Amino acid sequence: MNCNSCGKSDRILGISAKCGDLFLAEYNGITYEGYVPEDIGIGKGDYINITFCLECGKIQSSKFPLNEPEFANQEIED
Repeated sequence: MNCNSCGKSDRILGISAKCGDLFLAEYNGITYEGYVPEDIGIGKGDYINITFCLECGKIQSSKFPLNEPEFANQEIED
């Protein structure tokens, strides 16, 4: 399998991790903690699944572009 971004490299690394409800994300000044949100394209629930090119660093996915994550619509708490 060659990279779907640079098209040159076959150096594709897959990562799978279980993080339970210990996932943390920051986006536009909003911090999210909890389970992996399905709408950010890297997994869901307890699991992160990422495949990326070791040549150009691009994540391999056919899901992009993505909409704003649901948690980005939450009000920022002071």
